[in-house]
Amino acid sequence: MDVFASDASPFYSLSHMLEGYDCPAILVSVDYQILATNEHYRKEFGEVELTKKPRCFEVSHGYAVPCDEAGEDCPLSAVQQTGHKERVLHIHQTPRGKEHVDVEMLPIHDQQGELLFFVELLRAVAVASAENITGALVGSSKKFNQMLEKVTRVSRAEASVLLLGESGSGKELVAHAIHQGSQRANHHLVTLECAGLTDSLFESELFGHVKGAFTGANNHRMGLVEQANGGTLFLDEIGDVPLSMQVKLLRLIETGSFRPVGSSTVKHSHFRLVCATHKNLINMVKTGEFRQDLYYRINVFPVYVPSLRERQDDLPLLISTLLARISEGKEYHLTDSALQTLKRYDFPGNIRELRNILNRAIILTDTNLIERRTIEECLNIDHELHQHSEHLLLPHPSPQASIMSATKAEWPDLKTAEKHYLAELMARHHHDKEKVAAVAGISLRSLYRKLES
Repeated sequence: MDVFASDASPFYSLSHMLEGYDCPAILVSVDYQILATNEHYRKEFGEVELTKKPRCFEVSHGYAVPCDEAGEDCPLSAVQQTGHKERVLHIHQTPRGKEHVDVEMLPIHDQQGELLFFVELLRAVAVASAENITGALVGSSKKFNQMLEKVTRVSRAEASVLLLGESGSGKELVAHAIHQGSQRANHHLVTLECAGLTDSLFESELFGHVKGAFTGANNHRMGLVEQANGGTLFLDEIGDVPLSMQVKLLRLIETGSFRPVGSSTVKHSHFRLVCATHKNLINMVKTGEFRQDLYYRINVFPVYVPSLRERQDDLPLLISTLLARISEGKEYHLTDSALQTLKRYDFPGNIRELRNILNRAIILTDTNLIERRTIEECLNIDHELHQHSEHLLLPHPSPQASIMSATKAEWPDLKTAEKHYLAELMARHHHDKEKVAAVAGISLRSLYRKLES
């Protein structure tokens, strides 16, 4: 008898059980046939003609064979091997195009323990895009999907995350994705760039300060830790935190308590910690540059962010996405030879460098079609800069260039000359650091670092 024919059949009850899930769900047989779908699934992915006995891999991927025979992980096959529920990250075909979907497969056994059906739960991964440009994270390569699967899992937890990867690979975007996928998404994600900060500036930025705590502290200032209360604190380039400040950071992570600079009042903040670095922290621990106890505090769940070289399959998608984001509404396309030129390039600066190259290409091209010679010209710009790097190390011309040239003979060492130059500016502008930084063409943070070095 057809299992659909009788309302009293066990299968009929199982199919209606799907409506109890708060996400898209389908009932699948042991031979991959979709037997039922719930309302969430039909709204999210569309109707499935059950009378045609479709297979799950046909509907979700357009495959003629199961996923594990097409080079992907198959949750159904995994459940058959382990006997318990399994999760994988898949790219599914949807009415909106290809999208990342977090798939959880639940086995249903009879009283004798024989496997009867599977319930497949599908949750869209909103922080990433496999085809369109709506997601912050863009990619569909194997390395990208492996990273995204870890991001999807850890986002829902409260564990501290350590993002590892080369500069320009997108670690800050991954941190945003973790925050957006967490229970803290309605609160702030607060970022502190740790590179280039002195002890005093790091402490003031992180913990805040009270009025009169030091020269120039004319007002109370709330620190980033306090701003992150209830949300996520992202410490970028954690490997650059001064060693003397690492013990205070460790105490903050362990207790959630801190004191603003110049204050005796202890405050508390409840935040989720995400850190990132391009440095080898293990080697830094061995050489004494990074505290071992702090390393194990931040390295609860490490996530490796792959370089662009490791995800070459994503290059066309990244190019189209970046062009759409930076072109101000005008459509640009690369010729095939231009694309092949970029595919042969190593991208030491990763996605950040790719964005720069495409920005240059838009400026240099006269049409909306970017050709190979334009890409080659963009790449040659960096090559020429590297050849003249010694000249680029000299200070940029400024209204005070005469001061620099006058001291050059007296101070032949560039670093000493720079300190003398900044000291002259400080005296001339009555120690107004903001004005001096603007005149020197550097950030206030860089000025503090240079003055205290």
